[in-house]
Amino acid sequence: MGLIAIGDIHGCAKSFDALLRTLDPSPDDHLLFVGDYIDRGPDSKGVIDRLLSLREEVECTFLRGNHEAMMLDYLDNGTFRLWGMNGGVSTLESYREDEEGSVGIPSTHAQFVRDTKLYHETDDFFFVHAGLNPHRTIAENRAEEGEDTFLWERGHLEAEEVAWEKTVVCGHTPQPTPINRDKLILIDTGCVYHMQPGMGRLTAVRLPEREFVDVAYADR
Repeated sequence: MGLIAIGDIHGCAKSFDALLRTLDPSPDDHLLFVGDYIDRGPDSKGVIDRLLSLREEVECTFLRGNHEAMMLDYLDNGTFRLWGMNGGVSTLESYREDEEGSVGIPSTHAQFVRDTKLYHETDDFFFVHAGLNPHRTIAENRAEEGEDTFLWERGHLEAEEVAWEKTVVCGHTPQPTPINRDKLILIDTGCVYHMQPGMGRLTAVRLPEREFVDVAYADR
């Protein structure tokens, strides 16, 4: 089985389709998504539609990003301010049903977001959206750190050393190129930020080979 981790899509449905065509996954592959499927980009609804159909074709694991957490807070509690400031408006716009502004989020889409996982672990890798506390082992992070660490952490990016037992694979913090260190792989290359210099690619990595595959932003 081939394990392929895929970075932050952020509503870029055409870019995602382009990456899938390049990867050409087989039924024997396992696709693992590090979260942030929605917000900022033009077609969050289209991305989730594609993910729902994709999981019928190939094994998929869907992690929760901080943007899915903000959407859940909106769905469960009506909290919108933080989500709206972070791209939630574009997500709701993708669910607009008519010109009068009616918005309908299908129950299957809401359930998809609820079912996302905070992390996934294999013998050699630990997958999480944002990262982990670099000064604690992975076991300590699981036992002692809360959801905010898994969804928002960035301290590991500047840490000279990490206490982790294995390599952590994450997204969350856009970089011009993937980070590929002994204990850290970061695959958010800022697809949705295509207007910023050096950004604008959607990246995946085949594991354990550490073969990086990317496509340019295609949602113009």
